[in-house]
Amino acid sequence: MIEIYTVMVAILALLAVLGLFVGVTNDAVNFLNSAIGSKVAPLRVILTVASVGILLGVISSSGMMEVARSGMFNPAMFSFHEVMTLYLGVMFANIILLDLYNSWGLPTSTTVSLIFCLLGAAVAVSFYKIGADDTLTISSLGEFINTSRAMGIVSAILLSVVIAFFFGTIIMYISREIFSFRYIPVLNRFGALWCGASLTAILYFALFKGLKNAIAHNDVIHMIDQHLLPSLLICWVVCSLVLFFLQRFKINILRITILSGTFALALAFAGNDLVNFIGVPIAGFDAYSMMRETGDVAMNMHALAEDKPANFLFLLAAGGVMILTLWKSKKAMHVTETELSLAAAQDEEGNQQYGSSFLSRSIVRLALNLGKTYERIVPVKIRERMACRFEYADIEHSGAPFDMIRATVNLTTSALLISLATSLKLPLSTTYVCFMVAMGSSLADRAWGRESAVYRISGVMTIIAGWFVTALGGFVIALLVGLVLIYGGMVAFVVVTVLAAWMLYHSNKSAHKPEEVETKKSSAVCGVDDPACELRQELIQTMVRATHIYDRTLIAVMRENRRELKNMMREANDLFQTSREHKYTLLPILKKVHQGDMNTAHFYVQAVDYLNELTKALLHITRPAFEHIDNNHEGLSKDQARDLMTVNDEVEQIYRQINGMLNGEMTLDVEAVLVQRDGLFEMMDKAVEKELARLNRGEVHTKASLLYLAILSETKNMVLQSRNLLKAQEDYLRNCREE
Repeated sequence: MIEIYTVMVAILALLAVLGLFVGVTNDAVNFLNSAIGSKVAPLRVILTVASVGILLGVISSSGMMEVARSGMFNPAMFSFHEVMTLYLGVMFANIILLDLYNSWGLPTSTTVSLIFCLLGAAVAVSFYKIGADDTLTISSLGEFINTSRAMGIVSAILLSVVIAFFFGTIIMYISREIFSFRYIPVLNRFGALWCGASLTAILYFALFKGLKNAIAHNDVIHMIDQHLLPSLLICWVVCSLVLFFLQRFKINILRITILSGTFALALAFAGNDLVNFIGVPIAGFDAYSMMRETGDVAMNMHALAEDKPANFLFLLAAGGVMILTLWKSKKAMHVTETELSLAAAQDEEGNQQYGSSFLSRSIVRLALNLGKTYERIVPVKIRERMACRFEYADIEHSGAPFDMIRATVNLTTSALLISLATSLKLPLSTTYVCFMVAMGSSLADRAWGRESAVYRISGVMTIIAGWFVTALGGFVIALLVGLVLIYGGMVAFVVVTVLAAWMLYHSNKSAHKPEEVETKKSSAVCGVDDPACELRQELIQTMVRATHIYDRTLIAVMRENRRELKNMMREANDLFQTSREHKYTLLPILKKVHQGDMNTAHFYVQAVDYLNELTKALLHITRPAFEHIDNNHEGLSKDQARDLMTVNDEVEQIYRQINGMLNGEMTLDVEAVLVQRDGLFEMMDKAVEKELARLNRGEVHTKASLLYLAILSETKNMVLQSRNLLKAQEDYLRNCREE
């Protein structure tokens, strides 16, 4: 019987590794965002600094695992078997929940996830014990679990959102008024003092947040804590003097400040959030060790309430996994991209992927009305003088989403707020503080223009709502998994283990692997930063896919194959959405085009527009075709099917030629395609005339006839746009030769 618990401990160890992977993937945005967003250094340098911070944080951490051992439940009320079941439920639920968020590219709090998964699993096991004991009732639940901790976490979300956003906005506004976007002259004068204050805040954060457990009993630190204001003032003076002398040697002190902040946040993350990832497995291992000494699986787990440092080798191994994940996880970059897209200074990007909502539109209208009131109250000269400080200029010439001034504000404000909350014992969340400070600073920096404000606000509200869903989702998932495990026994344990493994595999396997392969091929063909070449490669891929979808759709309509039509509709919709995204990112891509290369810019604009219209026409074929068969309408007649297959053969021949010309396999000859196109259109006109005659004679059903005519009409649009694409490429290549 003991062997099964050995297996459970092994699974907990495996889940600990997975927990580290998905946890670092989620939390990396907290300490990477400012450095990556400002392009303060090459990515490998940023990751190296963060890795050193993580390693030092892990080594210096005391590894206290109180939260997992007894923070959410009273271990004295549970047996070993029940505690192991509880911990398995927590880890399964926690891993699945965080992995879902990482797949969606949304940052969330690993602390919230752990707390509410612990709460849900504890409630599940408590229900089991209450149901098995006639002397206990539902009112006894408070004896088993600690609900006040959960309420503290919920209040942390609200506090983090409001406080961090407010101070991020105010501090960024003041900083931009002081430095403007053309900050070099002011930075040379006062930069050492400003960066000295930032570095002081970061150092204080690193000492009293990141290393608080390691230095808790140090006399010097205790003295500093007792005389905090004078100590901070001295630190500010020293830091300012050091930075002043470094500045004389033409060293960019902003880079030092930003990389120091990245190091400090990574240090605090590893030192304090490690329990979120390995606390439960280590607590499970401790419980297993206690059981091995007695051999009694029914023993009481009151000993878990005792604080016990984790094994140093476990901590060191966890640090290694965290660093490896930081360097290898693509999902970590995806989560970082979400925050960077919402905070980017380029207003043209728009963030339309988050859509628009009534609330976001109302907020923007309210802000516009307040702006009009501001214009009526404040004199014009004052407004103009203040506005000139916010005129965007990329003096760093890095093309970064934001500059180093904002990156410094983000890091400093986050460090100050987290340190202050820690000293006052306020339950602020690191993730929420870092994210909301970044959003507040982007708002103050006027990155949220009218073109993108609605979408950015929708994105922020989506993420904030997701934070609350984390709590609810973690609780519900852990509750259900806990109930299944505690009541289902060995069978449930095997089923849940297999199910969780399958979900993680399915979620992490490369669903977009073909796209990644195509991207690599495109990069190999085109090289770096050649948007025109990359677009031509995408045109070729899109045309091949469109040809396949069109052919399969017509065959499926004639065979009344509903499943195939549904698949083709989904593929056509994916193709259209991909093309549509190009329109939203058009202006940022054009910025990559070399100045004065109007030929490339014109080709890109034309091609994106034609591609969007082509995929829209294809979607307007597949969707009505699926709806027709899905509603069990009468299928196409033999005459209609024969005419459509003739059209399909001609379309396939034209597309084969166009594809060959686009990818260079055939000589570019637009006139030959034009002749074929005209012949096809004549054939289609005759097909329409015959269909109208059949309709007048009552030989065909109305809905089938409407579908038939719609397919012909949209086919004509597809061929027109395909020929336009070819013509655009011919003009582009001719102009390139002339230049």
